[in-house]
Amino acid sequence: MELGRVLASWQLSAFAQIPRMLSRGTTENPVHTLTFRVRRRLATLWTGSSAVPTTISADRLAHLRALASQFRTAEDAITEAAGLRASLSLPSTTVHVISDVHGEDAKLRHVLNNTSGALRILVDQVLGDRLKPDEKQIFMVVLYYPREAINKYSREIVESGRRLAWVQETLTRQFEIVRVLRARYRRVHFERLLPTWYRELFVELGSAQRPEYIKQMIAGLAVHDRDWGAVRAAARLIRNLAIGELIVAGDLGDRGPRIDRVIDTLMRQPKVSLLWGNHDMIWLGAYLGHEPCLLTTLRFSARYRRAAQLEEGYGILTTPLERLVRDVYADDPAERFTPKGEGHRDPLMVARMQKAIAIMQFKSEGQMLERRPEWNLAHRRLLHRIRFEGTGKSRKAVAIELETPAGTKSYALLDQNLPTIDPENPYAYSPDEQLCLDRLKSSFTRSMRLREHMDWLVRRGSMWTRRDDVLLFHGCVPVDEAGHPLSLMVDGKERSGRELMDALGSVVRRAFRKRWFAMDEDGDWLWYLWGGPRSPLFGKDKLATFETYFLAEKETHKEHKNAYFDLIHDATFVRNIGRLFGCGEDVLIVNGHVPVKIEKGEHPVKKGGNAITIDGAFSEAYGDRGYTLVLKPDRIDLAEHAKFDGIDATITRGADMVPKIETIRTYQRPRTARDTEEGAHIERSIADLDALVQAYYEGLITQEA
Repeated sequence: MELGRVLASWQLSAFAQIPRMLSRGTTENPVHTLTFRVRRRLATLWTGSSAVPTTISADRLAHLRALASQFRTAEDAITEAAGLRASLSLPSTTVHVISDVHGEDAKLRHVLNNTSGALRILVDQVLGDRLKPDEKQIFMVVLYYPREAINKYSREIVESGRRLAWVQETLTRQFEIVRVLRARYRRVHFERLLPTWYRELFVELGSAQRPEYIKQMIAGLAVHDRDWGAVRAAARLIRNLAIGELIVAGDLGDRGPRIDRVIDTLMRQPKVSLLWGNHDMIWLGAYLGHEPCLLTTLRFSARYRRAAQLEEGYGILTTPLERLVRDVYADDPAERFTPKGEGHRDPLMVARMQKAIAIMQFKSEGQMLERRPEWNLAHRRLLHRIRFEGTGKSRKAVAIELETPAGTKSYALLDQNLPTIDPENPYAYSPDEQLCLDRLKSSFTRSMRLREHMDWLVRRGSMWTRRDDVLLFHGCVPVDEAGHPLSLMVDGKERSGRELMDALGSVVRRAFRKRWFAMDEDGDWLWYLWGGPRSPLFGKDKLATFETYFLAEKETHKEHKNAYFDLIHDATFVRNIGRLFGCGEDVLIVNGHVPVKIEKGEHPVKKGGNAITIDGAFSEAYGDRGYTLVLKPDRIDLAEHAKFDGIDATITRGADMVPKIETIRTYQRPRTARDTEEGAHIERSIADLDALVQAYYEGLITQEA
């Protein structure tokens, strides 16, 4: 009774404050505020203490107000915090890391569809020997390529009279797989992946308690041919659950057929992160109209006969190049520029196009390097070093003077027909070249699909990332022979190591924000990231493109790698690099960029055991193999892929890429989310939600009705 009298007295006193609060013009609801103060006073009287600090900083309160826009009541915040606390006990996220896709869209799709071989293993574990060999082959094809599989088998299924039974059997088996996979996630994440059209059906399949109800739903869908769609959607759900996160460590395009389809595939993944590679930089620069990047991109497309990705993928017409070739290079044999692969254009026409692009590329690079003396790359301006003989149409480019460690040396040119180079002004475009380039630049910068893809590339991308003590980047940390990070002047400051990567990442985003119509010298940095000697995405002393085309001497073709690529065999060096990025002693550095030459005895894991290269020649042009690094709760596996026979081979005869698995690292016990940096983020979110609840209780923030 004493407690009641004290509380009643305090309530009367408190609510008498309402007129005074209104007169001060407070933005809070005074009744709500004083009600929560009564609650707090009750807690104090009952327990002898108060759970809420009496003061809170303005910054903290502003943060909680922002959070309140998402969780509008204490109940909302309490529920979310409870779910997050429970999620800390779930297995850590399974992360798949691939690199250097180089336009191989079909192979990328298969690696994702079979989850680097893990899906076949899971099917064997869950369904065991309940499937006959022919049934298993069809089931796996349905999981990998549901649309194509249904197109192949649907007529036979319908004619057999087992359509509804087949669909229900297939969905039932699919959801046996789903139930195993969904145990890794919070319910809210799982439900976010459910397609709206099939949500109710999939919930029923998940519980598996009402088979007759499920049968009737499928029958209703079949009336409108939507039952096949349910099978396709379930296959996609399995793939999305099997890969918790996908990280692509750079180089999405060039050499392979379709960078546009690669990006389309990646954009459909529920959680994907991108690390920029040097090839990604020239595509970004090409969209922004940066001439050296644009011309390099075009040259790759001509060299590997990949015009389809430009014309069909992005609506970029190459007819200006054809006109330039007809007008200037009509009789040129272009023997040094024979393209690789097959295509619909005459190979001689493509060779001449490649040569025309290469000459414009060398001119554009020479112009750029002249305005960037701070890069110390004047020795890579080569066209003014060419010696010509004769005049007019009989003029020939006979030799070039190059700097070597032994001094200046003259080299004979293998191709002496350079009709658009003016010896008096070698870096100036000819009128024909300028007209061609202007039209090409307009086509690149006005391609809306290319803009959409490059916008995604910038938003999703970064120079480096970490997953606990796994440090990932595309190329290298440029260092000297002693292993000390090399510096580069960026935005008026010498930077090295992590600071260099962060500064260059900022420049990339800044350049993209300026778009093509406001592009300035920031665009030059995109080229430097492509091929500059201290670029973390390149890591070599030069791009020997000119020498490869025009000189016979193999020693001039050599591109010397940065010392980093030798030093990563040293475990101490790797740990030192890891410390720059906040990693502990157990760091594992993962990079792509440099293909592992298995045929020469190389191994992706370096001698020190704490660095690994996962550029496994994914592209057919490099060897058609490739790796996926899989970060699992209990271990880290390396999946070595075999040659890809194509989608048709998978559908018609069940061909699959079954990788060879090597375990790189194991953990003493399977890790949960609580053991990871992701868990630390979750715990901070829980603390914020708890603080928001108390702010609601205190009346510092008003709950929504």
